[in-house]
Amino acid sequence: MATLSDIPGRVLLVGAGKMGGAMLEGWLDLGLDPALAAVIDPGPPPEIAALIEARGVALNPLNGGPPAVMLLAVKPQVAPDVLARVAPLADAGTLIVSVMAGRTLGFLESFFPAGAAVVRSIPNTPAAIGRGVTVAVPNGAVTPDQMNIADALLRATGGVEWVADEALIDVATAVSGSGPAYVFLLAEALAAAGVEAGLPADMADRLARATVAGAGELMVRTGIDPAQLRRNVTSPNGTTAAALAVLMDQEKGFGPLLAEAVAAAARRSRELAG
Repeated sequence: MATLSDIPGRVLLVGAGKMGGAMLEGWLDLGLDPALAAVIDPGPPPEIAALIEARGVALNPLNGGPPAVMLLAVKPQVAPDVLARVAPLADAGTLIVSVMAGRTLGFLESFFPAGAAVVRSIPNTPAAIGRGVTVAVPNGAVTPDQMNIADALLRATGGVEWVADEALIDVATAVSGSGPAYVFLLAEALAAAGVEAGLPADMADRLARATVAGAGELMVRTGIDPAQLRRNVTSPNGTTAAALAVLMDQEKGFGPLLAEAVAAAARRSRELAG
């Protein structure tokens, strides 16, 4: 497995917003030489601008030669214009890594010379605090060494899962990309249900937040299968069993509803990708 010190040249970050900024911060924290990092962004957020200045990272460099890696972290709607301007900065040896939603390998390849090595990936919002997960797919030109380099860069914000079939990116988007919103909705709905049952609103909110966060951390720390954790907390004929009888209804319960939601998100991801 490669480390950031194995990257044979500069890493050019295009877009230093929330995701790009989190990645830059992660790279520097993990030991990437600031002299080997550069950022293209006309107006990075104040905290990222301060980081760039404090660490001596080049901002909007006019020279320096083609980068070893160009990581694209701009909003997908501005991608055509931005890529048309930054693509000439790369050469045949530059690895292109995208964290843009909805932009396919074919779209990315169309801006670079034939045979360009391109990785498409989809991170999720917990990446902003180093607890994200990213699903990535390489095109046929990506070498094993380049795949390892992309993996090292993407791991700066959390775990990485690789797939060989680009179609699975749409499913990953529906599960992990959109997934944090499902969890936030769970906390929101749980708090609302608590209020409806008689709890003060502020207490219901605190209980819901702590419960969702604690349950997630329990899964992370123990590594126990979620189904087993669920069984562990469910006493026969107890309060949790009564609640789960509703949530696990085979026709209108949480499982069928979430399956429908994921299918809808995956379908929309395919539509947006064209």
